Amino acid sequence: MSARHETQALMHAIERQTGIYVSFDDANTLRRAELTLQRWAELECGDGNDYVSLAIERDDATNVPYMVYHRFTQKHPDRQRIPDREAGALKRVAAICKRYGLHYYHQGDPRGC
Repeated sequence: MSARHETQALMHAIERQTGIYVSFDDANTLRRAELTLQRWAELECGDGNDYVSLAIERDDATNVPYMVYHRFTQKHPDRQRIPDREAGALKRVAAICKRYGLHYYHQGDPRGC
């Protein structure tokens, strides 16, 4: 299914469940935010291959996100600061939901309920 069809399916699902018509652009923003949040949550849980294990971790003091690389050939992990895509996606979702009088819930576990 193409991205356009997925966005249209989301528009119809929102209208069917709430009776509220959401514009194509707003539905597309919601769909893309969902993809961003899904991948972010997966990376918070961790990923890797035969050479490295990696995960997103936030600094406890500043809440800044870092990609942490645990290379199997090194004793100590490497950290690289990354853009906070989670915060940006949540801001976009909140703005759209506020505009339409909708509520949202962000579950950070990518495995589902």
